[in-house]
Parts: sequence; C-alpha cells; structure tokens
Amino acid sequence: MNTLKAAGLFRQPLLPIRLGWNCRPAIPLLSHGPSRCRPISNSPSARESSEQSKDSSKLSSGSNATQSSQLSTSDGSDTTSRSAVDWDDNPDLSISAFSELPHKTFGVNQHMIINQEFKEALRQILWQFRAPIRYAFAYGSGVFPQGTGSGQNKPSIHPSPSPAITAAQHGGGKMIDLIFGVSHTQHWHSLNLSQHRDHYSFIGSLGSGFVSKVQDEWGAGVYFNPYVTVNGTLIKYGVVNLDTLCKDLSGWETLYLAGRLQKPVKILRDDPRVRLANQVNLISAFRTALLLLPPSFTERQLYRTIANISYMGDLRMSLRTENPHKVDNIVNNQVTNFRRLYSPLVADLPNIQFTDSRCSIMGWQEDADVDATLSQDMDPTKRGNMVRRLPKSFREKLYFQFQRRYQIPQLEFLKMMEGSSDEDATGIKRRQGGPFEQRTAADEEGLKSLLPRAIKQTIGWPSTSQSIKGPLTAGARKTVRYVREKAEKWREGQQKKRAETTKSSDEQEKGDESRVSQTEEGKQKDS
Repeated sequence: MNTLKAAGLFRQPLLPIRLGWNCRPAIPLLSHGPSRCRPISNSPSARESSEQSKDSSKLSSGSNATQSSQLSTSDGSDTTSRSAVDWDDNPDLSISAFSELPHKTFGVNQHMIINQEFKEALRQILWQFRAPIRYAFAYGSGVFPQGTGSGQNKPSIHPSPSPAITAAQHGGGKMIDLIFGVSHTQHWHSLNLSQHRDHYSFIGSLGSGFVSKVQDEWGAGVYFNPYVTVNGTLIKYGVVNLDTLCKDLSGWETLYLAGRLQKPVKILRDDPRVRLANQVNLISAFRTALLLLPPSFTERQLYRTIANISYMGDLRMSLRTENPHKVDNIVNNQVTNFRRLYSPLVADLPNIQFTDSRCSIMGWQEDADVDATLSQDMDPTKRGNMVRRLPKSFREKLYFQFQRRYQIPQLEFLKMMEGSSDEDATGIKRRQGGPFEQRTAADEEGLKSLLPRAIKQTIGWPSTSQSIKGPLTAGARKTVRYVREKAEKWREGQQKKRAETTKSSDEQEKGDESRVSQTEEGKQKDS
C-alpha cells in the first residue's frame, strides 16, 4: 500500500472489478496524502496489461517495491518519503523487463479498453509479419470513432475484413493506422521486404539499407507503408526504431510520435522501456497544458489543450488536408478514454485537484456527459518546477524564447543554463525551478504566446520533412489517394461548420420572431 501510495498512479490495490475513481474534492491534493482520485476497482485493462507483459517478465513487488516507495512525481517542495531523483527526472530507459518499472501497475492507464474481439482482430494483423515487432499500437479514427459520421454508412474499403472489424467500424470503411516499434531498423526491413515486397514503393528495390536510411535520417524517423492489405484489412503502418521512439517520448525531440501517444491509442504489444518513456510523455503533456490553462478549467478544456499540442505546426492543418474540427471531434468522442489516461496523473501532481461535486458519485468516470471542473495552484514556485521539468529538448527551445523576451545577454544566459543543467559532476540532479523558471511561470502572457511557439518550432520541420518523404515511401498513386481523402475530411469539416452556423442563425431568428410576436400580443392586450 505504501509503495503504491508513494510512487504509483494508483493509490489502492487493484480489485477484480471495473476501474473507478472516488474523487473527494474536499481533500487537499497532496502527493503523499489521501488519494484525490482513489481507484476503487480494477479494469480489464489492468489484466490486459499483465497479460501483455507476462511473456517478457513477471511483475514483482519485491526489491522494486522498496525502491518505488521512495519515488514520486511531485512538483511541490515537499521531500517526504522520496529519493533525490524522481522517475520522470531520470527515467532509466535501459530497462528490459516490466519488473524494473517503478511499481507493478505503473503505466496501466495507457491501456485503453476496446471490444475484445476487435482487439484480437488487430493483434492477428501483427502475426502476419515475420519481422519481429517489439512494440505496437493502433490509433486514429479507424480504431476510435471521431463522430457519428466517422466512416459509418460508407462502403467498406477492406477487401475481406473480420466480422469484429466490420462491427467495430459499424459497417463503414476506415483504414487502420498502426505503429511498429522495432529494435534493428535495417534487419527488420530486410525481413519485411522478403515477405511483403508489395508493401513498398520503388524505394524497396534499392534494398533494406537504403530504406532504413530514409527512415532514420529523413523526417521524424518513421517509415510509412500506407494502403496495404493484411488479413483482409486495409492498413497503414509506420516503422520506428525503439530508441528513436523513446527519445521522442522522453525528450520531445520532434513530438511526432509523442504527440500521437498523448491521445488515446490501443497498445497491442507492449515494451517496458516505451511504457516508462510514454508515462514521462503523458505527465509532460499534462504540465504543458496546465501552464497554458487558467486557475480554473474543465476536463474538456484540459483534454483539448493536450490533444492540440501535436497539431500545432502540423503542415496538414495549414494545407487544408485535415478536418479543422479534428481536436474537438477527438476529445468529444473519447472523453472517458482521455479521463482514463490523465485522471490518475491528477493524484501525482500537488498543484491540481478536482473541484466538482459530481466526482464523489460512484462511476462518474464512465459518464461521458460529465465535464468535471478542476483548479490549479498558480504559485510561481510550483509552476516554476513544472517549467523546469518539461522535456529537455523542448525546454531549451522555450528558454531561448524567453531569453529574447527578457533580453538576457548571451553570456549571462549561457551561465544560467549551465546552472540549470540536468547533470553535474556528482551525477543527475533533481529538477527544481530557479528564479528564471519562476519568472517564466509567473509570466502568463508570455507562456500563452511563447509556449505554443516552442511547440510549433519542435513540430514544424519534422512534420514538414515527414510529409515530403511521404511520396517517396508511399509512391505517387497512394500519395494522391491520401491527399484526396484528407482534403475530403477538410471539406466535410467545413460543411459541418456551415451547417452548424446556419442552424444557430435559424434558431436565433426564430427566437427573435417569437419575442416580437409576444411583444405585439402584449401591446394588443393593453390596448
């Protein structure tokens, strides 16, 4: 119990019933105090996570439990019962077993619950690849519907899909998007070219060495093969080296894949390193959103802010090849999944709490209509710690933005940056915000303008270069098809917006007419 209370996302032992949080807004949000979102039960996802990891290693609470009792993700100044370095300060990305994670249920919030038959149908796709896949997840509207019109009532694009996929997509046709994490890029493509040469464009004829070079050195380190049929299902799969993936998740070097994993995805094959790195990614996204939000806000505001991170600077949004309402569609149709992903993190941060009385109602977390309110402590010290704990690569971009804003001389700034380094001669330092971070955190106007700019600076070029790489890796015909479908999504979004505007105007006119009619009737009665 003490182990999970000090270090875990969950504060109570998991029970064999459905997951739920019994939120008590009246209780202060202390990292080591009573739980604010106390798990009162287990979910299929926890069992699912255990099933996926037991082949790699057995989860244990022995020596690691002792170690995890000293760890937490607190951003406050309290230092009770924790080591000098928290797991997100110094993530050990060299781990190879799930038992090496901070605690037994670490990261189970990343596992979304979907229909069991649908999940197995997706997993069967992975088994059609002889090349070893260490980590895999499915994402996008083909897995998580983004509205009632998201591919429904349209002819299926899958040649012969399993009944589970047809049922999950309500008979419609949506391509399944997948990401494969692999250990050795060239070896993987060599094996896959031998088995699935038809998945590749003309680049495949140049050999696995050239394919891996295109993947690792151009764009964001991902190689996509779109519009290929596997097990009778039309899919698009991207291949990424596990080292590249973990670096992006923990350091936000490109935010290309980190941004995708900040939204609900279905993990089909798990890996301990990626789970640890992705938990760092999630709490980093949470902190970034808090820095952009006011003292009081709703869940949907929080989730929209997080979901929007990966679309800032995305070339597709500026080229009208993506639905302009995409963020709203994602959040409004996946509130419970976002809640599962991020609500446990509320209990790990000392400066945020639920303030909604509905959170005390059993099962509220399953109600998509609930838009719970939260509040955060705007104390500069705690917010300065959040700034200091942003991913290193991204944090450096943000610091340079504020250097120009405050007109800090270069030599003075470099000296200050040396003092705030994550490491010194004695090793890893605990990341605590200093005067510069506190000044930055207190500058709300600066954060609202410069934080998005740093995000765009991070995403801009990797996203653009990845898009440029697309025609080479996919081929001309598939690229044209992809752009045409994306443009159609943009047009559908615009049509929906116009329809909503027209409906709103009509309702307003009817209201005005009704009020005029009532006024005239009143005058006639008076006369």
